[in-house]
Amino acid sequence: MVFQLKSYIKFLVKSSLQPGIHSPFIYALVSQCFGDKNKKEWYEQLENYRNSLLKNTDIISIEDFGAGSKSLKKNKRKISKIAKKAGISLKKGQLLGRMIAYFNPKEVLEIGTSVGLATAAMSFANSSTIITSLEGCTSTANIANEYFNKFKLDNISIITGNFDKTITEVVKQDTFDFIYFDGNHKKEATINYFEQCLSTIHNDSVFIFDDIYWSKGMKEAWLYIKLHPKVTATVDTYFWGIVFFRKEQKKEHFIIRI
Repeated sequence: MVFQLKSYIKFLVKSSLQPGIHSPFIYALVSQCFGDKNKKEWYEQLENYRNSLLKNTDIISIEDFGAGSKSLKKNKRKISKIAKKAGISLKKGQLLGRMIAYFNPKEVLEIGTSVGLATAAMSFANSSTIITSLEGCTSTANIANEYFNKFKLDNISIITGNFDKTITEVVKQDTFDFIYFDGNHKKEATINYFEQCLSTIHNDSVFIFDDIYWSKGMKEAWLYIKLHPKVTATVDTYFWGIVFFRKEQKKEHFIIRI
C-alpha cells in the first residue's frame, strides 16, 4: 500500500492532461476516447451485468496462479465480493469498452477473465469483436460463462488452464489486434506473457497492462516493456499501461491523468 501511494503521488506530479500532447495519434486517443463524456447505450447493460454479480452471494473455491488479490485472501469467496474487489470498476470498464469501440479490433485476447466484467465491457461495446479470454480458475470461468449466456454475449470464448500453457497455445493458433493483460501481477510472468504475445503484433496492435504499479516488480516489468525495441509509444494512466507498435510513431512515453 505504501509503495502504491508513493507511486501515485509521483504519477500526479509527472502526469499531464490533454494540452501539450504533440502526437496527433495520442492526442486523438485522449480527446476522442478517454475524454468522451457521451453516455453509451451499452453502459446500462454493463451496469446491469455488474449489479447482477454484486447480488450473487454464492460462495466458490478459488484457485489463484498469480499474485492474488490485495483485498481477497481466502480461497473460498463470495461471487459478489470477487466482482466488487477483484473485478474491473464500472468507470474502467466503460473506458475499456470505449477503447474497443475506438480501435475496432477484429480479434481480442484477454489474459484473466475472473467473473467476466472486463470481458463483458468489451463485448457490449462491440459485439462484432471476437474475444478469446484465458482464465486459470475453473470456478470463476464457470461463473463468467454463466453470465455471458445470461446476457447473450456470444462473441466470447473462454479457455481455462494455467496461463503458462494456454498463452503459448493460443498465440500459435491465432493473431490478435488488442490484448488486455490482467491475469498475473508478477514481474517475471508479465514479461514472459508480453514476450510471447509479441509474435501476434502488427502495426496497429494495442496492448493494455493492468495494475502497472501493483508492486515494485510490476513497475519494473512496465519499465522493461516501455523500453522494448518493438514498442514505439506508451501511455501511463497509473492504473493501466497502454502500448503501441506504430512504426510511423517516434518512440515516446506519455503520462496522462484520466
